[in-house]
Amino acid sequence: MSDEAIHITRGLGGEVEVDGPVDAFAARVLARAGFDTYPTLRGVWIRLPFDLGHTWENEHATCAAEMLTAALYSVDLDPDLCPTPAAVSAPPTLRRTKTAMTAQPSPAGTPQRPRR
Repeated sequence: MSDEAIHITRGLGGEVEVDGPVDAFAARVLARAGFDTYPTLRGVWIRLPFDLGHTWENEHATCAAEMLTAALYSVDLDPDLCPTPAAVSAPPTLRRTKTAMTAQPSPAGTPQRPRR
């Protein structure tokens, strides 16, 4: 690991890209967060896919920064990429209700004894 920070920023064209000392493990973490890696003449270009919306990009950039920080990398996340609490999408809450499919009927033909 390097003492220099990995920078996650929104580029001039609006793309979210990574710059800095990215080793093989950091590249795997970034790939897990949704970043793509493209070879260039000067190395690699690591960025999120285009046109998936600012909210999606902010969530994935923040997720990548949190995972890299947990792996003890020094990360500089552009403040523009931090999602606002209201904009963070959360999975819907599930309520478990008893339906005809989940109810446990007694087996047919088996006599039931009354409870005492």
